[in-house]
Order: sequence, then C-alpha cells, then structure tokens
Amino acid sequence: MATIRIESQVTPDALLQAVGQLSAADLERVVAQVLRLQAQHKAASLSSRETELLLKINQGVPAAANARYQSLQSKRQAEQLTAEERRELSRLINQREKLQAQRLESLAELARLRNMTLRGVMKQLGIQSPGYA
Repeated sequence: MATIRIESQVTPDALLQAVGQLSAADLERVVAQVLRLQAQHKAASLSSRETELLLKINQGVPAAANARYQSLQSKRQAEQLTAEERRELSRLINQREKLQAQRLESLAELARLRNMTLRGVMKQLGIQSPGYA
C-alpha cells in the first residue's frame, strides 16, 4: 500500500481529542511511540543511558492489564472475588509493584548520573511521590 505525505496544522488540544478516541490498544501503541519521539528530541542533550532510563521511567502498565486490575479491585471492594480472581489480582499487584521498583531504580540511577537528589529529579520530571510515601 502506497503512502502519501499530508501536511496539516492541528492544535495540541485537537490532537489530544483525536487520540482520546482510540482503542486502549491503539492508545498504548501511540503513547509508546510518543515517548520514543520525546526521548529522540531530548537525545541531543541526553546521553544514551539517560534516554534509556527515561524510557524505563515512563513505561506504564499495559492498558489491558490496568483495566483488569481496576475491575478486580472493584470486585474486591465489593467482596465478590473468586479464588481464581484473588490469585489473578495478586499477580497483577506483583507486576505493578515490580514495575514501580524498576522505575524507582531507574530514577535513582538518573539522579546519580545528574548529580541530583531523587526528589530533585522527580520534581524536574514532574513526577509526584505517592501519597503514602
């Protein structure tokens, strides 16, 4: 299939509105591509290791896994989980905790590379501490 180049002027708000209409899977793919683009734009001033760390820091839970987690959490709060759903929720919680631990390790390494505190890097990146920390 041939492709053509189309030039158009679209405001960021209009672009976000259009992106908001995507399916969860397509949205996840677009977000990953946008994060890669962001890293490439910053690459001129970042080392390859910093770029790699930023990609890890910005990596999120897949949309399908997040939706299932939310669904199971709702069922848990309503005390309607089956034994299998409890095991699945436990696996999803472990997956989320592992991702958060890896994210924190990447943030700490980025702070060391930049000779900054962890809180300083988090502030620079616009990352807020969880309310329980």
